[in-house]
Amino acid sequence: MRAIQGSLIVASTLQIVLGFSGLWRNVTRFLSPLSAVPLVALAGFGLYELGFPGVAKCVEIGLPQLVLLVFVSQYLPHLFHSGKHIFDRFAVLFTVVIVWIYAHLLTVGGAYNDSAPKTQMSCRTDRAGLISGAPWIRVPYPFQWGAPSFDAGEAFAMMMATFVALVEVSFLCFLYSLVCQ
Repeated sequence: MRAIQGSLIVASTLQIVLGFSGLWRNVTRFLSPLSAVPLVALAGFGLYELGFPGVAKCVEIGLPQLVLLVFVSQYLPHLFHSGKHIFDRFAVLFTVVIVWIYAHLLTVGGAYNDSAPKTQMSCRTDRAGLISGAPWIRVPYPFQWGAPSFDAGEAFAMMMATFVALVEVSFLCFLYSLVCQ
């Protein structure tokens, strides 16, 4: 955690410098969909091996999560034309809450009582220890794990992650400006 704190400090300093100096405005002139889409796609494809095996462990919960996420993020914003983009911005949070309630109802209803222990561990809401082990109300404070440690490799990795985030946000702003004109 101390190394993550240090790398976040370095990466956020890079974002602050790029944003307030106006250098990022010069970079975004060269970002077109042709250059941004491969970067965003490769970042997403890199996360594929982390996400989809988790979905495959419990298909009866993972598949409804994916379908509901697509529905909430892509279709609900067009049904409710409010000035606020609640469903666009918080689609993941909405669907996680809904599917967690669904998974809890499956657990309470006894859907996993006769299934394999591996399935029970990944599908049941009472076996994972998430509820009992979660500190529900906790106020974080700076440097609560001690003084941050700075490592060049970790800082470089975090700077690349924030660079990808900058490109994604710039690309989304570009698309939003095209759609709203």
